[in-house]
Amino acid sequence: MCKIAVLFPGQGSQFVGMGKPLYEQSPTSKKVFDQIESLRVGTLKQCFEGPIEELNKTFNTQPCIFAVELAALETLTAIGVDIQGLAGFSLGEVTGLVASGMLSLEDGLKFVKKRGQAMDAAAGKIDAAMVAVLRRNNTQVEAICKEFNQCYPVNYNCPGQLVVSLLKSDVTAFVKRVKDSGGRAIPLSLQGGFHSPFMTYATKLLEKDVFELTFSPGSIPLYSNAYAEPYPDSPVDIRSHIIHQINHPVLWEKTIRRMIDDGFKTFIECGPGTTLGGFLKKINPSVAYYHCEQILTDYIETKNAGKDWSFEC
Repeated sequence: MCKIAVLFPGQGSQFVGMGKPLYEQSPTSKKVFDQIESLRVGTLKQCFEGPIEELNKTFNTQPCIFAVELAALETLTAIGVDIQGLAGFSLGEVTGLVASGMLSLEDGLKFVKKRGQAMDAAAGKIDAAMVAVLRRNNTQVEAICKEFNQCYPVNYNCPGQLVVSLLKSDVTAFVKRVKDSGGRAIPLSLQGGFHSPFMTYATKLLEKDVFELTFSPGSIPLYSNAYAEPYPDSPVDIRSHIIHQINHPVLWEKTIRRMIDDGFKTFIECGPGTTLGGFLKKINPSVAYYHCEQILTDYIETKNAGKDWSFEC
């Protein structure tokens, strides 16, 4: 049996024009986009037209990516792709909550908006940054982090890539230290030290908001990237999970390996960009990878040719 999982990317995957092919080619996607636009005016313009400076603001980025991901997911479902598992990278996990049925679209968008605002506020409290470290293993990167004050390994993406949150004032010295060790360090454009204690202020702001959301047991397993295991059914535990992941590391490699162990051999990236596909190939190149827009294009071409279509993994 082919077990298919959908992966939702997080902040950093955004680009001007994202989601526009979905909006123009899929009536199902258009319906989702229009619904989100009615709840958050300006989302379509920010996604399709930018400018990039506006789209890159955390409080805009997060609801915009959420919209693209959910629109793509609904199209996959509408054309008959049988989804049996979900995982989302950071922000993408909130889309996963909606996709699983644990959270309504309205509540999901409400939380994403407040999450983006809270994380933006936390980023304004401390001048922090993020740096991707390549060509070093996790133990080596963790050791380098200990040489600096307030330097945290946060995104365990794949073998040979670990992202660090640290004080912006330490970035130059950190990059040099990694280079001297034989690795490569790339400062990221993200404005803040996400998934670290730098985001604790954001969790405090959201503690009340999360209790305004209504949760239900999910119909599709959603794997938590902070625990690398499926989400619990209890609303209390779900609330705890979505707060916890904001200021704790993303265990993405461990999450994907757990999903593969659970029988998932086909993964579809559902959202802007192909970053998660790149991670997947480094984690386990033997599994199958597709992008949602690639599947939609194949579906349209097959239907236009008057042929029957089904997703074969």
